[in-house]
Amino acid sequence: MLDVEGRGHGSFCDGVSRRDFLRVGSLGMGGISLPQLLQAEKATGAGSSNKAIIMVYMAGAPPHQDLIDPKPDAPKEVRSEFGPIRTNVTGIHVNESLPMMAKIMDKWTGIRTLVGAPSGSHDSFMCYTGRPGSAFFDRSYPKPPGNWPSIGSVVSKLLGTKTPGMPPFVGLAPKAGHPPYGSPGESGFLGASHGPFRPSGPGRADMDPKPVGALRIGRRRSLLSGFDSFRRELERGNELEQVDAFTQQAFGVLTSSQLGDALNLDNEDPKIRERYGKGDPKNVGDGAPRNNEHFLLARRLVEAGARVVTLNFGRWDFHSNNTAGVKGHAAIFDRGLSALIEDLHERGMSDDVAVVAWGEFGRTPVVNKNGGRDHWPQVGCAFVAGGGMNHGQMIGATDRKVAEPAERPVQIGEVHATLYEHLGVNPHATTVSDLSGRPHYLVDDWKPVSELVG
Repeated sequence: MLDVEGRGHGSFCDGVSRRDFLRVGSLGMGGISLPQLLQAEKATGAGSSNKAIIMVYMAGAPPHQDLIDPKPDAPKEVRSEFGPIRTNVTGIHVNESLPMMAKIMDKWTGIRTLVGAPSGSHDSFMCYTGRPGSAFFDRSYPKPPGNWPSIGSVVSKLLGTKTPGMPPFVGLAPKAGHPPYGSPGESGFLGASHGPFRPSGPGRADMDPKPVGALRIGRRRSLLSGFDSFRRELERGNELEQVDAFTQQAFGVLTSSQLGDALNLDNEDPKIRERYGKGDPKNVGDGAPRNNEHFLLARRLVEAGARVVTLNFGRWDFHSNNTAGVKGHAAIFDRGLSALIEDLHERGMSDDVAVVAWGEFGRTPVVNKNGGRDHWPQVGCAFVAGGGMNHGQMIGATDRKVAEPAERPVQIGEVHATLYEHLGVNPHATTVSDLSGRPHYLVDDWKPVSELVG
């Protein structure tokens, strides 16, 4: 987390608090300092791409049969209350719960046969890492020391900062009663220096350097300079002596108003804000909010230079009264996601920005005695847009009861491979090393989704 204020207690002899040192110093942890990374980027030309990812975690697992996989001829005990409606692509229907998405079907792709969840444990881990299992509950899938990092952290490590003053990885999720519902994606073995910046959390005030004052800014500048001098002393002979300009650029990440400007919706066209709507900024139970302004903030952040932005939407865990739950969530989600997709197209950003929305699994075919749908890891759904990919299609087909893939199951890891390829990173030729020094490829042996990129 980037922190300018430094509110810790206890200080070293120069008056700099221990917390100040740890927070600013974290820029240099994980094997490479930010100034070093910026220098390397300039030398190689890497990291200049405008490609970005917006990932929407539909916390609690959405009911696939009530969103994009209507089966009007299914048995009564499994049939959705939300019947099929036509989209603007001939032959494709979605549920009537998503009328706005239906009107722009040509601009996105639905995956009706998403698989890869080995259990019914609630966790955002699978969505953010592309790995099976759970960060907290499922131990059937092996985890390296420090655990797997999210895609945002991997991108931060590999590509670094694109725009001075803008963190490469931003997570919009506020805290939630169930921690995985409020997770923006963890840094795992890559360490805190590659974790998400969370403007909804305690770092919100850090985005505006104005309240800090010249004296504190000078202290932070002196501290950062001292920290990098210490690193260079340890690394003599590695040709890192000429990094003064990059040290100043790294300090800009701490003091620039770039991030604050991107998050200031007062700067946005009122008509655009109206298109997205506000939704509901309050958390749903122990889940995430249905905050449509987060969709707009995500667009503003990638436009300003963030590489990966994650946001968490709602609490789709409808074990009772599924119909009411879908009505309360789908209408807000429909408006926010459709507005984001259209906005990216109108701004000429749709080829550069890939959007993915999904949950950790699907819901049971049979509606239970309480009118709800329970956990169903056998199949789920996903929404994919942008990225210069092939859209206006539905990938995969489920059986008559919407219970199992009947054709073309799509692994979560395949989607992650697609996202890395979109960023220009070969997930099968690129590695990151865990805490023991062992290198790992970015995904398991999954290829990009051919229907999207073929």
